[in-house]
Amino acid sequence: MIGIIGYGSYIPMYRIKTETIAKIWGEDPERIEQGLGIIEKSVPDYDEDTVSMAIQAAINAKSNLVVENPSIGAVFVGSESHPYVVKSSASIVAEALGITPETLAADLEFACRAGTAGMVAIYGMIKGDLISAGLAIGSDTAQGRPADALEYSAGAGAGAFILGKGKKVIAEIIATYSVTTDTTDFWRREGMRYPSHGGRFTGEPAYFKHIQMAIEGILKRTGYKIEDFNHVILHQPNAKFPNIVAKRYNITNEQLRHGLLVSVIGNTYSAATMIGLANVLDNSKKGDLILQVSFGSGAGADAFVYEVKNPSPPRFTTSYYINRKTYIDYATYLKKKRMIIK
Repeated sequence: MIGIIGYGSYIPMYRIKTETIAKIWGEDPERIEQGLGIIEKSVPDYDEDTVSMAIQAAINAKSNLVVENPSIGAVFVGSESHPYVVKSSASIVAEALGITPETLAADLEFACRAGTAGMVAIYGMIKGDLISAGLAIGSDTAQGRPADALEYSAGAGAGAFILGKGKKVIAEIIATYSVTTDTTDFWRREGMRYPSHGGRFTGEPAYFKHIQMAIEGILKRTGYKIEDFNHVILHQPNAKFPNIVAKRYNITNEQLRHGLLVSVIGNTYSAATMIGLANVLDNSKKGDLILQVSFGSGAGADAFVYEVKNPSPPRFTTSYYINRKTYIDYATYLKKKRMIIK
């Protein structure tokens, strides 16, 4: 079997409520909360960035390995907020984990899809016998311009998955399916501090078209039906979009329950469906079927089907990080996000 042999997540401790941001800009908090479905979001501390969060998520992933001392032959870090424009994040992560020098390390960028793109790449490398195990991480400290709609949703976090093959895996990868088109709905040019977006254009023809193509493609490839899945994880730029998709495909609230976290941690971009998958695995039982569908602006989607074989939660579960929180005011938020200098 090829599948997940270790996984972990990380979410910063600090939170800011949607109502706190809305009141600063004279907006109606209730309207914003109902429109986006986001109550609060995670905020990175001064010393937390894509790399530090990726390292902690990977350490957590190593804590629940079901294969002893796997030889990790590749490390991919997917993010749209790498701390260096020219300098590998993946090399720092690999060095911190003690798996250099005989490993392939690379940074990936495809908006919120970058983390799962790494999972697809490692899955292919293992299947082709190029490596026996690999580490894929999605990690982001998402950026949103003050007063922009993104400011209410742009959160921070990381999800890490060690993939390998053998007789024992936490969850077997049954199938993958990917789609890509040149649809420019969200972008950030070199030197720009904040991203730009096409407003409602980010829904159609970007998010919904690609998510639906990926769902329909992997269902056709595997022969499964939506009702066969115990858990469904959809990319979540807000709570509204995945719930619209859920209604279109008759996905139930119970199927979404453990994988839809945007309401309490915000949109963690490359980490969004990976943190969702980690929480699902924390709450799954043997035999459960899982459907995961990521989305990245630009635009594309990756879909995965998993079957849980040997549930094995990490030392620090996703719910531990969700419940470990301290609320901050808007001025503290600006300082922690380095929007003002202390």
